[in-house]
Amino acid sequence: MSQYPDFAFEINQNEYLAEGAREVHAVVTLTATSATGGAAASAYGAPAPGAGSERVEVIIIDCSGSMDYPRTKMMAAKEATKVAIDTLSDGTYFAVVAGTEGARVVYPTGGHLLRADYQSRAAAKDAVSRLHANGGTAMGRWLGQAGRIFDAHPNAIKHAILLTDGKDESETPADLARAIQASIGTFTADCRGIGEDWEVAEVRKIADALLGTVGIIREPERLAEDFREMTANSMGKEVADVALRLWTPKGAVVRFVKQVNPTLADLTGRRADGGNPLTGDYPTGAWGAESREYHICVEVEPGNLNTEKLAGRVTLVAKDSSGATALGEGKIRAIWTNEEEKTGRINGRVAHYTGQAEMASAIEEGAAAQEAGDLATATARLGRAMDLALESGREDTVKMLRKIAEVDPDTQRVLRAKSKSDVNKGDVMEAVLDSTKTVRTNKRTGSSGS
Repeated sequence: MSQYPDFAFEINQNEYLAEGAREVHAVVTLTATSATGGAAASAYGAPAPGAGSERVEVIIIDCSGSMDYPRTKMMAAKEATKVAIDTLSDGTYFAVVAGTEGARVVYPTGGHLLRADYQSRAAAKDAVSRLHANGGTAMGRWLGQAGRIFDAHPNAIKHAILLTDGKDESETPADLARAIQASIGTFTADCRGIGEDWEVAEVRKIADALLGTVGIIREPERLAEDFREMTANSMGKEVADVALRLWTPKGAVVRFVKQVNPTLADLTGRRADGGNPLTGDYPTGAWGAESREYHICVEVEPGNLNTEKLAGRVTLVAKDSSGATALGEGKIRAIWTNEEEKTGRINGRVAHYTGQAEMASAIEEGAAAQEAGDLATATARLGRAMDLALESGREDTVKMLRKIAEVDPDTQRVLRAKSKSDVNKGDVMEAVLDSTKTVRTNKRTGSSGS
């Protein structure tokens, strides 16, 4: 049996509800500590695989013709891929795929994956050196090729890096949607767009579905470090498939289950069978030594005054071919009272992440309105985003909003959204993408342990 990380489990909520109230909110904080107590590093600086861990990494590089305009994009992509190869833990199975209107495995070429060692790394980097830009873009076919590679290692920790610089123009949206759907649950993927000619919404669909991140690389020289970080993070994973298993009482409705830290991701629609009609599993992907937080909202039938009701039971489970192993558990409680002092107390962590989610939505909606030329809506939504950013101390977001809106230098309030022609497209893309990265609150009001 594989070793699993040790998980600390904490639930933050205000369990007191006003008479007749139905919605129960809770933030679940999960912190994993390495099962190996800090695995030894490989010769290349990445963590060595944990006992019994098999991992597979696939690096997908856009090799379409546009990657040569300017040529620095293709040069940076090849250098970054070599850095990622050097960051692989010894013993990791890996492949490099060149993506155009098709998907060609450029390493290894023998039909079977090889483990990372000095010889295989050198051969792979030599193959990457010979890549050139020519052709179209069909990201669905790239995902399909990655899926076929991963299929040979069903029990491994499986991760892909996908880099693109353009739109998915060599296949239909339906083709891409089918490929994404087929990839769900098979592997996780971090996606990056280089330059400003790719579609955020298109690439985000891939990353969100495959429980990964999406980011913009505006300066090609930043790509290598980003690839190194993504690969090192992947090498630190110790368990491949972890889910939040949520039980709710009969008659209850799960309004949402969302990851709220370190990034925003809505898992509500990803619910899978948890063994009975009252239980659902929400996938969280692979885990290593890290911490994440999830916001859960459940609607329950109101109880009598001064009575406690179990509104939900959250169990973290690791899944593999032998079944599911429980890694931790916490309870979501509800107590109805007419004491306003108790019901009026908003849990700090719940309030914080509610505001972070609203801010991200406001930026995305404001950017869309700006793109459509609806400056009134753009001003209102970006103004709301600025208010929330100021309230939560998000200086990074405040700086980005200043680039896409006119801001009063004294009050820091948005005066008006800039017109599309007056903003840099990359600034807008960066603001939308970075809004989904959250900061953790130190507020612990109303916390309750598991």
